[in-house]
Amino acid sequence: MKGLIACVLLCAACACADGQQPRQLTLQGVDVRVELDDSAFPVGATPLMSWIGRSLQIVAAYYGRFPTDTLRIRVIPVAGTGVRNGKTFGYRGGSIRVDVGRDVTEPQLLNDWVLVHEMTHLALPDVGEDHAWLSEGLAVYVEGIAREQAGNRTQQDVFAEELRSMPRGLPQPGDEGLDHTHTWARTYWGGAMFCLLADVEIHQRTNNRLGLQDAMRAVAKASGGLSSDWPIERVMATGDAATGTTVLADLYARMKDAPFDPDLAALWSKLGVVAQGGTVELRDDAPLAAVRRAIMQPRVNKTSS
Repeated sequence: MKGLIACVLLCAACACADGQQPRQLTLQGVDVRVELDDSAFPVGATPLMSWIGRSLQIVAAYYGRFPTDTLRIRVIPVAGTGVRNGKTFGYRGGSIRVDVGRDVTEPQLLNDWVLVHEMTHLALPDVGEDHAWLSEGLAVYVEGIAREQAGNRTQQDVFAEELRSMPRGLPQPGDEGLDHTHTWARTYWGGAMFCLLADVEIHQRTNNRLGLQDAMRAVAKASGGLSSDWPIERVMATGDAATGTTVLADLYARMKDAPFDPDLAALWSKLGVVAQGGTVELRDDAPLAAVRRAIMQPRVNKTSS
């Protein structure tokens, strides 16, 4: 991490002083073009460039390599503070526009989830609007795990957020399954719930040798990511082939057209995730505690290069 940040800072220092010229740099083998107006941010360019480099490395570590060979990032200054929102496009390798408050602070950049979320979109082929729940849900789910694996979030923080927010993704009256119910909650947290259920099941069936991370690495490698158009069935089949299971296809068949309503409370209990005030306690004597630990374990020696 320190070497990567040093590379980013060196490239930032080489940029023209007027703050307008795009920075061209190479990170994790990715040719990155950053459009950033230094003068718009009192914090300066250095923390912003570190944030970009850190986010890119987090995503590269989760997938074994970064999903694209080229990336263009346009940082748009907006009123206020914090990282606001982003938009990702698959053309020309990969392109991300991200809105950042002019008064953003270094701690806010260090704790940001938005850019990791947007970069994660680059690893999944375009599956169409009816399946946006997979794109958004996967980005929600992967962001937490990838940042925890990189030491950028705590495991307690990740599970506390899931415990608090994932029930929003449960089907409500009138629900017609993930492919046909396009509310915000079902798209983001319903999709994340699909990912959690799949991850746990893959780990159980493979004795913790493999998980959703391995399936998604295979999909990213085979498809080339967001620049490709794939039917969702191909995504599921490719991921299943990588894990030697049918978990993704089976779960998709169960959730795509019907309001599947899993017992999340029971799942948390089996994983050893217990609410404690505003956070959680992680219990290693729970039946699926080993699955929980395996999901969060960095895959240092598994690459998809």
